[in-house]
Amino acid sequence: MYRGVNTLTLDDKGRLTLPSRYRQRLQEDCQGQVVVTVDRDLCLLIYPFGEWEEIERKLVKLPSLNPQARQLQRLLIGHATEVELDSHSRLLLPPPLREFAKLDRQVVLIGQGNKFELWDESLWNTRRQAWLAEGDDGQWLADGLDKLSL
Repeated sequence: MYRGVNTLTLDDKGRLTLPSRYRQRLQEDCQGQVVVTVDRDLCLLIYPFGEWEEIERKLVKLPSLNPQARQLQRLLIGHATEVELDSHSRLLLPPPLREFAKLDRQVVLIGQGNKFELWDESLWNTRRQAWLAEGDDGQWLADGLDKLSL
C-alpha cells in the first residue's frame, strides 16, 4: 500500500524524484513502470503498471452509450501515459499532463493505497482546506459512509 503525503520539487525538465520509501516497492510491484493519467480534480494519478491494467479493463467494459462512461474513458484512458523510473528513481512527467494539472515546481505526492495522486502544492492546500471546511457541518461523509468505523 502506498500512503503518506510528500512535498516534492519537480526539476527543470519536469522530473519527479520519488521518495526512497516507495522506490523498492515500485520496483517489486512493477519493475518501475507506471501509468500516469489525469483526474477530474485537476491532479495526476500515478498507477503501478499492473494496477493500471486492472483499472483499464474495468473502464473499457463500461457501456459505450453512457455519456458519463465515455467521458471517463476519454479522460483516463485517453491521457494515460506509460512512464518508467530512471536510474535515479525519477519519473519524467509529459508536458501535456503537467499542463493539465498546472504542475510547476512545488508538488504534493499523496499515497492512496494502490496509486498516487500528484498535485500542484498550492492547489492541494486550497482544496484540502475547502474539504476540511465542508466537514464543519457534519455532513462530509456520504450516505452509507457514516457507518464506517476507522
